[in-house]
Amino acid sequence: MSIVASTEARIRDVKVTADIITAYLVDGRVISVPLAWSWRLSEATPAQRAHWELIGDGQGIHWPDIDEDISAEGMLHGVPAHRPRRRAQGIATSLGSRLAPPNPYQASGVKRQTGTRHGGGVAPARQQVKRRHR
Repeated sequence: MSIVASTEARIRDVKVTADIITAYLVDGRVISVPLAWSWRLSEATPAQRAHWELIGDGQGIHWPDIDEDISAEGMLHGVPAHRPRRRAQGIATSLGSRLAPPNPYQASGVKRQTGTRHGGGVAPARQQVKRRHR
């Protein structure tokens, strides 16, 4: 008969400082990664950083106030979270009006319709069209 010990990293406690995320594992190991690895935690308040929950049996950590999850395996293998890219339109506008396309609503005085998010951008509001079913 053989007994196999679990090799899965499981977290028992977490500390987040202004610079480092430290996970204390149940087997006694300690993992520390730079706070900059999580842009959400970097931008969070100290109170938000202190409010965390273990995921499952310690496989990861969840910060409900900022909707951030970090796994023990991700910390061990060095997998930082990447900040999502900004939309091209937002980038062009932030670089200056010379790069952004002209706004037809601004010149005409017509108010722009609001819309719903889809496909990474904002779609104009649509009127509902009644369709006949055959």
